[in-house]
Amino acid sequence: MRILFADDETSIQELMRIELPRLGHEATVCPDGRTALAALDRTAYDCVIVDLDMPGIGGLDVIKRVREVAPDTEAVIITGKSSLESAVSAVRQGVFDYLTKPCKLAEIQAVLERVRKKRELTARLRALEGRVRRAEGSTQLVGDSAGLDGVRKLIARVAASESNVLVRGETGTGKELVARAIHEGSQRASGPLVAVNCGAMPEHLVESELFGHRKGAFTGADEHRAGLFEVADGGTLFLDEIGELPKALQPRLLRALESGEIRRVGDNHPITVDVRAVCATHRPLEDMVAAGTFREDLLFRINTFEISIPPLRQRLEDLPGLVRHFVREARPQTPPEAMLIEASVLEVLAAHQWPGNIRELANVIEHALVLCDDLPLLVDHLPARLGVLKPRANAGERFPAPTAEPAVAALPSVAAEPAPAAKPVSLRELEIQAILDGLERNQGNKARTAEELGISLKTLYNKLHQIHDGAAHDSGLARTA
Repeated sequence: MRILFADDETSIQELMRIELPRLGHEATVCPDGRTALAALDRTAYDCVIVDLDMPGIGGLDVIKRVREVAPDTEAVIITGKSSLESAVSAVRQGVFDYLTKPCKLAEIQAVLERVRKKRELTARLRALEGRVRRAEGSTQLVGDSAGLDGVRKLIARVAASESNVLVRGETGTGKELVARAIHEGSQRASGPLVAVNCGAMPEHLVESELFGHRKGAFTGADEHRAGLFEVADGGTLFLDEIGELPKALQPRLLRALESGEIRRVGDNHPITVDVRAVCATHRPLEDMVAAGTFREDLLFRINTFEISIPPLRQRLEDLPGLVRHFVREARPQTPPEAMLIEASVLEVLAAHQWPGNIRELANVIEHALVLCDDLPLLVDHLPARLGVLKPRANAGERFPAPTAEPAVAALPSVAAEPAPAAKPVSLRELEIQAILDGLERNQGNKARTAEELGISLKTLYNKLHQIHDGAAHDSGLARTA
C-alpha cells in the first residue's frame, strides 16, 4: 500500500523509511504535520499514520484534512501521551486504530494488514454493487412526453412517504422500473428491493415463497427457509402481477400488510417485518372484485396511492429517445456525434401499435443491432413483421399519427407487389397468431410471453396444446381427403 507516516521523532522516521518498504509498502515519511498536509495535496494514500502530538499542526488536524480530501483513506494514530480525551477525539475523527508508544513494529504491521484486508473487501463490495446495478439496469425513465412527466411527478411525491403503491399499466410498460424508482427515492433506499412475479410462481409454492417455511412443514421442506417478506425486511417488496395471486392466499397477504406480522408455513410463532409494498398489475382489479376473484379489502390496502403508466402507443414522441437509449446502452463506445438511426426507421416504428410496449421495442432494437455491423440502424435491420403492420383505423384519435404510410414505402419487399385483398379472420386464428408472435418476440420464453399476453403460464400451455392438437387434427383430415 501507499503509506504516509508523520512523526517528529527522528529515530522513528528513520526506522519507518527502512521498515515500511521492507514490509512491501511505498512510504512517504514526514517530520511534522505541515509537511504531511503538503504531501496529502500532492498524492493519494491508502493509509496515513500520524503522531498525535507534533509541534504546530498535530495529528488530529492532519486526519481532519484526510477526511476532507480523501475520505476513503484509513487513518491510524500513534502517541506517547495516551489519554481518554485523545482516544475519544481520535474515534470521533474516524481513525482506524490507535497505538501507544512505544509500539512494536509487529503491531504496526498487524494494523496495516487489517487496513489492507478492509480495503480489499471494500473494493470487492463496490465491484459487486456495480455488477448488481448493471444487471438491474438503469432506473431512468426515458422520454419527455406529458404522460411520462406526470408519472415522474407522482413517483417523486409518493417515494418520500411510506404509503403502499399500486402501479397500473399494460405489459411491458415498465412497472418494475417505476417500483425501483420509488424504492431508490425513499428512505428505504439502503434496504433491499425484492421483486416477485405472483403469476410466475407455482400455486402450491406461493405461500412458502412469500412467508417462508419450517423444516418438515411439507414434503420437500428439508430445512428452514425465510420467505420474501423476511428478505425484504427494512426495504421494499415489489409484488408484480398481484392479480394472479391465488384467492386463498389473499387474506394472508392482507394480514401481513396490515399488521406487519407473518408466519412461516408450519410455524405458530409470528415474525415481525418492516416492509413497504409496491404492487403492479395489468388487469382490471375492480372487475375481478366484482367477479369474486380478488378481495376488495386487499385492493383498498394495496391501492393507497396509484400510478398509471401510459402505453407506448400513447406517447410516440418518446420513440426517438427510447431508441437512442437502447442503442447507446448496447453500444456504449459509440461516439456522441455518431448517427444512430435513419429517419425511415422511426417512421416504421411509429406505424406499429406496440402491444408489448417498451419491452417489445427493446427486443426490436436488440434484433436490429444483431444484424447491424455499423451504425446507423436501417429499415432492413428491423424484424420483417414490422414492415407489414399498419396503424389501426382509429389510431389518430388516441395518439398523433406519423407521416401517412411511411412503413410500406420504406420496405421494397412490401411495395413490390400489391397487397392481397383482406379475408375474414376468425377469433381463433387471431388468438393463435398473437401467441405465435409473442413467442417469436420473446425468443420462445413462455413465461414472458404469457405475461405479455396477459394470461397465466398455465393458460398459455393449454392454448399451445390446443394449437398442437388442432394442427394434428387438420393434418389428419388433409391426409384423409
